[in-house]
Amino acid sequence: MKDFVSMKSMSKAQILDLLKRIEAIETGKQCPSFHNQNVFIANLFYEPSTRTKMSFEVAEKRLGIHVLDFHVESSSALKGETVYDTAKTFEAIGAQAIVIRHPKENEVQKLAASLDIPVINGGDGAGEHPTQSLLDIYTMYQEFGSFEGLKVTIVGDIKHSRVARSNAYALKTLGADVRFSAKESFQDETLDYPYIDIDEAVVDSDVMMLLRIQLERHTNKEALDKTAYLKRYGLTVERYSRLKSSAIVMHPAPVNRGVEIDDSLVEAEKSRIFKQMENGVYSRMAVIETVLLEQQLKKGAIQYGFHHQERIYS
Repeated sequence: MKDFVSMKSMSKAQILDLLKRIEAIETGKQCPSFHNQNVFIANLFYEPSTRTKMSFEVAEKRLGIHVLDFHVESSSALKGETVYDTAKTFEAIGAQAIVIRHPKENEVQKLAASLDIPVINGGDGAGEHPTQSLLDIYTMYQEFGSFEGLKVTIVGDIKHSRVARSNAYALKTLGADVRFSAKESFQDETLDYPYIDIDEAVVDSDVMMLLRIQLERHTNKEALDKTAYLKRYGLTVERYSRLKSSAIVMHPAPVNRGVEIDDSLVEAEKSRIFKQMENGVYSRMAVIETVLLEQQLKKGAIQYGFHHQERIYS
């Protein structure tokens, strides 16, 4: 796996292997380290980000990697430099990998096909967000141990959500029963998954994943009555009370409290929202370690402070 840009292209075996790697890192069974290896990674974020950007930076620093932090507002992008030329610049000055978030769909995939170094997708428009999906499914894996037949309902702005897209692809590959719930204007007819009403979903779902309404991606701006939206399409306290005892509530964040989910439920007993954020660091450590190791294997030089055979998981 040279790059990590899409969950749609991942096999079940590849996803499960990554989950095992994340688990090994979180539990301390494996401690991948690039300390003293002079490894550099460039983080190119062309869109605002808190969780993803900081999570990548923490993951990189825990791995002993030097972070090349890119800021659009003080870069040559303002002079018209293309994404490709910016990335090639970082490759030329010594970056061993690129993490990129871009507002345009498929821009990351095109970049990955053009560079010799690994590219990790930090979110491309309304396309995909594979590392978010990975931390989401790892959170489910911690809770349930398997995915076969797991009922996962993704609720909200499906049409504009890269998180919904990546999760739907990955969960279907893993054998989960994926359903969407959304108001009609938020539905995406290009995704072949059933839509159900949220009141039907709360009764039998193992996972309720709420999504933020991404108004910044809407071409037709519609007035949004936040209270009315929560009452009709969101997770209210009353709907929460009807969840199965074993069910969990998730959200990729940022959370619009009182819109897609009642404010009091963000840190409720069934909520795993902040656990997802914690898992983001371990998940991104696993992805970075995986692509860099593949790069080193191709070069025939593995210098990671631990032996390759130690990474074989049962």
